[in-house]
This record gives sequence, structure tokens and C-alpha cells, in this order.
Amino acid sequence: MLLFFVLIIISSVMSNAQKINTDFLPKLMATKPEQFKELMDNADKYRLQILYTQIDRDKKNRPKFITFGYRINNSEYFYPASTVKFPASVLALEKINNLNIKGLTKKAVMLTGAEYERHTPVTKDSTSENGLPSVAHYIKKILMVSDNDAFNRLYEFIGQEDFNETLRKKGYENTRIFHRLQVGMNKEQNRRTNPIKFMQGNEIVYQQPMVISEKNYSSVTPISVGKGYVQGDSVVNKPFDFTDRNFYPLLDQQAVLKSILFPEAVGPKKRFNLTEDDYQFMYKYMSQMPTESTRPSYNPIEFYPTYCKFLMYGSGKNEVVNPNMRIFNKVGDAYGFLLDNAYIVDFEKGVEFMLTTVLLCNNDQIFNDDKYDYDTIGFPFMKNLGQLIYNYELNRPRKYKADLSRFKMVYDK
Repeated sequence: MLLFFVLIIISSVMSNAQKINTDFLPKLMATKPEQFKELMDNADKYRLQILYTQIDRDKKNRPKFITFGYRINNSEYFYPASTVKFPASVLALEKINNLNIKGLTKKAVMLTGAEYERHTPVTKDSTSENGLPSVAHYIKKILMVSDNDAFNRLYEFIGQEDFNETLRKKGYENTRIFHRLQVGMNKEQNRRTNPIKFMQGNEIVYQQPMVISEKNYSSVTPISVGKGYVQGDSVVNKPFDFTDRNFYPLLDQQAVLKSILFPEAVGPKKRFNLTEDDYQFMYKYMSQMPTESTRPSYNPIEFYPTYCKFLMYGSGKNEVVNPNMRIFNKVGDAYGFLLDNAYIVDFEKGVEFMLTTVLLCNNDQIFNDDKYDYDTIGFPFMKNLGQLIYNYELNRPRKYKADLSRFKMVYDK
């Protein structure tokens, strides 16, 4: 009987933890009609979804979460673009730890071969300190500037099937990540991942052959969006097919982010096998501005301080950076879909919150025409939403001020 009541209590706690308040965000956005009314009135057209999580600390600094949602729907498709690079970074670190081979670390030299059509090898990386590629250096490039090739190399190391099955075992059952980015490979090519070997000096510490995924991760139901798409020089007047494209729903995105930021606050099943050094490595490069990076070194005109910090700053190259704020995030933009999955911290004010959002910026509903409404609709929305929530957080009472020292990083410069 005691066990029965314990199970009932656990079930009740889990049920409460999964509840999402859907009333708050519409009311808060309604206070700024000049910024949000058009989007809210046409939310279906924009496929707008928002997930906002408040964080309160107890006297021992343990976090408690309250989540608010707007149009959260795991079955409404959006293209996740570069947000898939975040779980790739995490899974690559976890795979290294699970293999537990002497000399195999995130900084070990990673040499990628080529064995199947469209495979490309990598044996050098001029942007790294030693001129050679590694998992650590790929993750740096992913987190700071969203490098596509870096993601593809981690995808190849993890393997298509292991990528998806590992996430599913951790409870992320709606996520499908099964193709490389920006290289135009077909399904068969994406099923096969390049051979890889890791080196310490002249010694091979781990070797992985080409791996072939045996499963089909395409959507079981067709996914069509819009009213047309450009193919060659012509417009095809039928919806664009996303059936064979990645999908990474907002609930999963924020849950993965939460598991990395607050591993002690999620169940063992959802945690990743990372070391404390891995966590600190991730925090550093999630929040480091490209202008603070030494290796790689980035052109500050192209990669300005607020680059890839859509929430709070939009796309503004001339935005003034709040010196007390850091944004730990991963963004995405492709096919008119604009996304940001962020943990935003103001160390001086003791403010912290998670905010994850997506919207489709494609008023003409034509895909592949490079005529998307990022600048007129998407980025202003991102900036306005981040600032709306931040200003609300500034005035929200807290019983205990958060100790955020875990997230204070020493940056490259």
C-alpha cells in the first residue's frame, strides 16, 4: 500500500510538471498590440509557437520551473533548421564518454574519410589552434556561428540511427533528425555516414567504419506546407513537401536545453552522460560572442557581437549589448522558418528564464525563392518577444535571489 501511494504521488508530481499554462502569454503580448497583434491575429498562418519557462530558486538555490505556452503543438510541422545542431553537439560528447576509450576525448584529432557517393573527407581545419579537426572545435563553430559543415561531421560521427534512437530512449519521441545540412544529399546518402578515425599523435585511438542506418525516419504522414516552390527557374504551384525533412518540436528543444543547463533537475532518463568539463565547455561556447573568439577568429563585420542572438537583439548589427546579460542558445533559420531556443541570464539583476519560439516568415507562401520576411517580421518579433519577457522578469517578485555563478564563464578574450 505504501508503494502504491508513493507511485500515486510521483504520478501526480509528473503530471503537474507537464502542465503548460496557455493563458498568460496571450495576455502579456496583448499589452503590446503594436508589436504582436498582427502575429496573434494570424498565428496559424505564421505557425507561431512560444514556450516560456520561469525559474525560481529555493533557499538552497535549487530551481523550480513554471512553463507557459502559446500554440504549442507537437504535430504542427516547422523546419527546425540549425537548432538540430544543439543535440548533435550533446550526443557527440556523450558518445565519446560512453565509448570510454583511453585517448579518445573531445579534443582528439578527428579525421573523416569518404566511402560512398557524395561523401567528402576532412583531414585539416585551418581555423583550429593545431590546424586539425576535433569534436570540440566543431562544437565551438556550431555554438558560436552555427557552422553547417561542423554539424554534418558530428552527424557522421554519431550516425543517423544512433542519433534518433538515443533521443527516443531519452523520451524525445517526436524528434526526427536524419539528414545533413546544406549539401543536398538524398535519403540513401544520408543513411550512410563517413568512416572516421580519432588520433593522438600518430596513434589511432578509435576507428569507426561507414555506418548504414537500417531505419526510415521520414514522417509516416505526408507534410506539405505553403502553396508553391521554386524549382530551377520555375514556380511549381503545389505545396512544398517536408516529409523527408528534419523535425525537432519546441517541447523537445526546450527539454534538451533544460537537461544541459539543469541536469540535476531532470529525471535520470532524460540526462546525458556528460562530464562537468563538458557542461562548462557547452556553457562557454553557447554564450560566447564570436567577437570574443580567438580560435576560430571571426571577422567582426560579418560575425558581430549579437550574431545568432535573435531573442533580445533580433538581427541588429548595431544593437548595444547588455554587459550583464548572457544568452545560452541555439538559433535556426531556413525556408522562412525562424527559431531561437534560449536561456537568458542577467547576472546583475538575478534574472534567468528559458524562451523557445518559432514562426514562419513567408507571406507569399512560396518556398526556395529566397524571398522570406525575416527582416520585416521575424527578427523584430524575436527582439520584441525577448525584451517583453525580460522586462516582465525584471519586475517579477522572487523569494530568493538566484546564485548564477555556475554560468559565469571566462571567455577567450
